[in-house]
Amino acid sequence: MKEIITFYPVDSDKTILPIQYNHMVQGMIYNLLKKDVASFLHEEGFKNEKRAFKMFTFSRITGNYFLNKRNGEIIFKGPVSLTVSSPYNKFSNSIGNNLLFRQKVRLGNNYLEVKKVTVEKEIVDKEEIRIRTLSPISTYSTLFRKDGKKFTYYYNPYEKYFSQTINNNLKNKHKAFYSEELPKNEVKIKPIGKTKMSVVKYKGFIIKGYTGKFNLTGPIPLLQLGIDTGLGSKNSQGFGCVEII
Repeated sequence: MKEIITFYPVDSDKTILPIQYNHMVQGMIYNLLKKDVASFLHEEGFKNEKRAFKMFTFSRITGNYFLNKRNGEIIFKGPVSLTVSSPYNKFSNSIGNNLLFRQKVRLGNNYLEVKKVTVEKEIVDKEEIRIRTLSPISTYSTLFRKDGKKFTYYYNPYEKYFSQTINNNLKNKHKAFYSEELPKNEVKIKPIGKTKMSVVKYKGFIIKGYTGKFNLTGPIPLLQLGIDTGLGSKNSQGFGCVEII
C-alpha cells in the first residue's frame, strides 16, 4: 500500500534540506509511527534466519526545487510530496492516522503542514509488469580484496547479478513476512532504455543505486511484494521505491 503525502511549509514558502536528506525522512517516518510499531521495526523487524527486514520504503521528495551546491542544500519552493510504501498494515495505518492527527510534522529544521494524504493499492495481476523508480534501486555484494579487506560492490542494471540479488532479496522478504512456501519461479528485471546512477550519502556511508524504467517478470506474489516493500536492498533508507506504469 502506498501513501502519497503532500506537505506545505509552515510560516514560509520554502523547505530547506541538506542534499543528502534520506536519514531525515527516515527519522520523520519513525516519529510518525506508534511507539510499539516503531520499536518492533527498529529493534527486530521481520526475520528470515540472520536477516531482518523493515518492510517499508519511501520515495525521493518531489516538488519545485533548486540546488545550492555551495551550502550542500536542496531548496523546495511551495508544496512537496513524499510516497511511503509498505505491505505491513500496522505500519500504513499508523502513518495515516498520525498524519491526520498531528497535521504538522518536522523534517530536519522545517515544520510542514499535512495538506493531503492519498492512499493507493497497486494490484499486480500478471507475471510481467513495467515499473519506474521513485527512489534508486540498490543491489550489492560484500566482496574481499586480495589483501583480505572487505569492500562493497554495487551492481548496475546490465549485470546479471543485479537481477539475481533482487530475486533473492524478494524471496527472503517473502519468507520473513509471510512465513510460507516460496514461489518456485524467479523474478527477473531488465532496464527499459537508459538508467541513471545515483550516489547517496547516508550517515557517512556511500550507497549507489539506479533510477529509470524497468521490465519486471516473475511470480505475482513476489512482484506484488516488490511493488509494496521496494526492490533491492536498503529500502527503509529510501531505496527501491517503485510504481507500476
